[in-house]
Amino acid sequence: MIYRVDVQITAPVKDTEVTDRVRDAITNIFPEATVSESPGELIAETHQVDHFSELLHEQAILDTARGAFLSNRDDDTIQFSLKKQAAYEGVVNFAVGNPDELGDIDVRMRVTDPSVEAFVDFVAPPTEEGKPVTDADDR
Repeated sequence: MIYRVDVQITAPVKDTEVTDRVRDAITNIFPEATVSESPGELIAETHQVDHFSELLHEQAILDTARGAFLSNRDDDTIQFSLKKQAAYEGVVNFAVGNPDELGDIDVRMRVTDPSVEAFVDFVAPPTEEGKPVTDADDR
């Protein structure tokens, strides 16, 4: 499947944190992201979500991901937050409730093509008994 998506990722960098570790947290989940530094935060952009999708499949959290995507959808945009420490370890862990003391990684995906629903089905396909119903083998 060919998709067009603009992904913007922001993460606060507290005085007690090492900037490179926060950068690694972002690139462990989105390895193709271009990361820039501004005072107190890192901002990253990418158009690739294949590795992110692979992590969702490997961790068997497709239903959780679908819920996070669809409950935080606004027209053509999906927004969600990830736990920074888990991301540093290369693990996707959706943040819910209050942000961690060091802050979460905020992700905003604006889908241009196909529809948001088709994009979500590609990144995190529906499941039956924990197995993807329509797994995209053509990644």
